[in-house]
Amino acid sequence: MALQCLVFDCDGVILDSVPVKTRAFARVAEPFGEEARDRLLMYHKVHGGVSRYKKFEWLYEHILGKAITPEESRRLGDLFAEYVLDELQHCALIPGAQDVLACWRGRLPMFVCSGTPQEELQSVLQLRRLDGYFDAIYGSPPAKAELLAHIVRTEKLDPADVLMVGDAPTDRDAADYAGTMFYGVGTILKGGDFPWGEDLTDLNAWIKEHL
Repeated sequence: MALQCLVFDCDGVILDSVPVKTRAFARVAEPFGEEARDRLLMYHKVHGGVSRYKKFEWLYEHILGKAITPEESRRLGDLFAEYVLDELQHCALIPGAQDVLACWRGRLPMFVCSGTPQEELQSVLQLRRLDGYFDAIYGSPPAKAELLAHIVRTEKLDPADVLMVGDAPTDRDAADYAGTMFYGVGTILKGGDFPWGEDLTDLNAWIKEHL
């Protein structure tokens, strides 16, 4: 095993954007009542990294008791994007993220693998002038596990030589699915059987040990 590729989730790993998106989910669900809002937020926090459209589908099926239409799904998605766009342009980076990206730019291939819709993800990273650090940026659809497997396959890498850096169980599940290494970030993943940090301040040292 020799580390040859870095793959990052975005929200909570590069951008400190998880609170931004939590507020956006609350605003989207507010018209459906306090219970719907609170239950969607609980679902969102437990299922970090899952597409917003899957969360809207869950809201309708399990809380509102009906199937969501494609038109309503698009409307909620557009509303959500409107709520988060301005804040994402100004939210802080996760501590250590800038150092990690600057350190390994041009030395290791780096990718983004996120549950955020592709066009929005690309736009936000361009606005933040972060897109140039990455060989490619992948957003949904498809699901994160499939995206990570696609990166491994197209780069013709041994999965054991690829590191996925994520802050949610879906990131860990994606690493298991694709067979890559995993580095956990943030409190949700603390205590797992994988290397972990509160943020990215210790990641450079870990990467250097595994080259």
